Amino acid sequence: MIDKDLASELLARELEADLYIMATDADAVYVGWGTPEQKGIRSATPAEIRGFDFPAGSMGPKVDAACLFAEKTGKKAAIGALADLPGIAAGTAGTTISMSAAGIEWH
Repeated sequence: MIDKDLASELLARELEADLYIMATDADAVYVGWGTPEQKGIRSATPAEIRGFDFPAGSMGPKVDAACLFAEKTGKKAAIGALADLPGIAAGTAGTTISMSAAGIEWH
């Protein structure tokens, strides 16, 4: 089985993309999704975001692929809603994962 998120991450690296964006139904990556305590992550380093447990059937593979891209290239990866693509590209929407993030920033 080929994971679509890891496959697209590899393609982005091979194409030397400047930014790797994964568009999904969620507007950002959330900790505690679906609970009263849910919080959206605005930005984080791969090491920081990997400190949380994300479901393997939904956000987990996306977070893994974004972390891998950031670690392998030193560039930014982002996850967010398709409708927010301009904001995600500008860094004002979604969740951005980068080696240069200055700690976890929450939405």
